[in-house]
Amino acid sequence: MTTMNLLDIMRSATVIPVIAIDDPATAVPLARALVAGGIRVLEVTLRTAHGLDAIRAMSQVEGAIVGVGTLTQPEEFAAARDAGAVFGVSPGLTPALIEAAKKSGLPLLPGVMTPSEVMAAREAGFRQLKLFPAVPAGGVGMLSAIAGPLPDVTFCPTGGISIDTAPQFLKLKNVACVGGSWLTPKDAIKAGDWGLITDLARAAAALSAA
Repeated sequence: MTTMNLLDIMRSATVIPVIAIDDPATAVPLARALVAGGIRVLEVTLRTAHGLDAIRAMSQVEGAIVGVGTLTQPEEFAAARDAGAVFGVSPGLTPALIEAAKKSGLPLLPGVMTPSEVMAAREAGFRQLKLFPAVPAGGVGMLSAIAGPLPDVTFCPTGGISIDTAPQFLKLKNVACVGGSWLTPKDAIKAGDWGLITDLARAAAALSAA
């Protein structure tokens, strides 16, 4: 289990794969394939029934820094932490989630979409945020505009980003990393094509932030 803070985790990531596990048996080989390609920070979402089991299994993979994604209910924080998650990601931020994050001690990367939401999250003590959904929210232009009045906030934009567009985001001073689902195509996972996933991870790891 890592003792890194959230900003350190983001800065060591470049790209954080957004992972949804349909078959628990694929969790460990998937994590190993990503780590082999240089992608160590893994966001395992709670979008499927196997999320917590996948976190528990992937946390045992050497080199993996496993977080939990799609946190939407307060009770999910402690459960994810107990399963081995070392950071959390949510699509938005509510008072109940703020309280749950504090109680669990799980560092949280909350989702925001507007300047008002960025300011509210900042007021609640969050300086690392996820712009979500990044492309519909305005993408690179939005992040560039926010950097002026809110220079002390660092982002992980997620949603609609690809290997081709990721470099545009990573050039921005207020972006530490991006989130993306392209590293874990469902067909490749289902087929057990771990070599392809390692190749995708290697290409993503070769990108660099500003």
